[in-house]
Formats: sequence, C-alpha cells, structure tokens
Amino acid sequence: MEPGNDRVDNIQAQWRRERPDLDVTPMGIIGRLHRLAAALTEELVGVYEQHGLSEGEFDVLATLRRSGDPYARQPADLAKTTMITTGGLTKRLDRLEQAGLVERTRPDGADARTKLVRLTREGQQRIDDAITAHVANEARLVNQLPAADREPLEQLLREWLGHFESNLNQNST
Repeated sequence: MEPGNDRVDNIQAQWRRERPDLDVTPMGIIGRLHRLAAALTEELVGVYEQHGLSEGEFDVLATLRRSGDPYARQPADLAKTTMITTGGLTKRLDRLEQAGLVERTRPDGADARTKLVRLTREGQQRIDDAITAHVANEARLVNQLPAADREPLEQLLREWLGHFESNLNQNST
C-alpha cells in the first residue's frame, strides 16, 4: 500500500488500471462502509459476549427492555421489531428461556394461542448491564471522529438509509 492509502484506494487503483472504462468511485464509499460495518460489528459483539449474550440475544432482550413495563411482547412483534425470522427467533427465545432471562406466558384471560415473551428480573438486570456497556462502547467508537463531523455524518446516513427503507416498505405492501 502506498502511504496515505487504504486497502480500498488500492483496490480502486487496480480496477482503474485494469478497467479504465469503469467509474469505480462508488467503491470508495461502499467498500469503506462495508469494511467499517464489519469492524464495528466485531467491536459491538465483543461487549455482548462479555455479558454472555450473542448479538441476536442482545437484540431480543433490548427490544423487550425498551418496550417498557411489563417488558413483554408477542413473539410476532419481536420478529418484526428485531428483523429476525420466526424460526431464528424461536431458537433465541429457547436459549434465553433456558438461561432464565425470559419467560413465555399467557396474558390473563387471553386466547390460548396468545403468548407473551417477558423479561425475567435476571433478564432485566443482564440487559441493563449490557446496554450500559454497549452505549459506552458506542460512544468510544464514535468519539474517534471529530465532534463537528458526527452530526453531519448521522444526517447523511439517515437520508441514505431512508432511501433503502422507503423502497423496502414499498416492496412489502
């Protein structure tokens, strides 16, 4: 690698040499976002593991915790909110239930088919500890950027993600 260049710069330079007919400028953004997402995921997952959770388990517990008292949701709601398939969710719920972090219950007077997934006290304590560490970790990661760049970056990412989510919503109707 040349000084001041990263791997993506080198990949772009190779493609420019081999295929000068292509505009590989978008590779600079997409390639760096892809590499950054992988690096950030590794940093985040490390904190979840310190609390005995996988990424998906953290997601389920966090969804239940931020839903408010009584910290319970129907499995179908959890699947939508967490973007986990129902099959994947069932496996996560089984593991969380075996660990004593969630329980499956029926609301009083509800249809026998209606079940809720509820945080246990231990589950609430685990996610409270994990989310505290998670937020501190995210702050550490974001603080690597100059303060003046954070808000504009967040806005750009919000707009760009909005295009994808808008298309996703249009395709699902």
